[in-house]
Amino acid sequence: MSPRSIGLSETLSQYLLQVGLREPEVLRTVREDTMRLPGAHMQIAPEQGQLMALLAQLTNARRCLEIGTYTGYSALAIALALPPEGRVLTCEIDSSIADIARQNWQRAGVAHQIDLRLGSALDTLDALLADQDVSPFDMTFIDADKENILAYYERCLALLRPGGLLLVDNTLWSGAVANPAERDPVTEAVRALNRKVHADSRVEMVLVPVGDGLTLARKVA
Repeated sequence: MSPRSIGLSETLSQYLLQVGLREPEVLRTVREDTMRLPGAHMQIAPEQGQLMALLAQLTNARRCLEIGTYTGYSALAIALALPPEGRVLTCEIDSSIADIARQNWQRAGVAHQIDLRLGSALDTLDALLADQDVSPFDMTFIDADKENILAYYERCLALLRPGGLLLVDNTLWSGAVANPAERDPVTEAVRALNRKVHADSRVEMVLVPVGDGLTLARKVA
């Protein structure tokens, strides 16, 4: 994984950053701070964050769900694109990294728009599904452990409104999904998800080579 789109050279990536997106200063600061952390490879590419923000605006999203918070860059990118009443619910299992995310949102002035649920994402999703008062989400983004990616997909799809958009990160997995020699459990899990979405008549889909591969799936009405 890399914090720039798969297949881009360093030169082309820098050119993209110059003319291909309008990254707010507050997002750029979070991204640059994250690059100093040991897990910086988990950071999404800035062009992916911009795309997700634009998709939230195009779909008139008000309620967004995220699986995997990390330092809060993606949740922040989406929150900045939402109207004042918009909200992001994000799931994170690591309390120390969740603290960093909260600090980033506070500095950006959008902490009141983001609800971080600490703990197992599957437990959080099951609780949301069991709560009859929970309204459907307009957009969901899955960027967490790949072993549970199929379970996340099914639960997020169930929580999504008809016509809503489901996004899944890392679906090209640094190219390993196309290499038959790669048979590790994580790569196989991503392959299984890709096959599942491709054959799923409940969604309209496309896998685009932005970031580490981003699958877009629109829930059929």
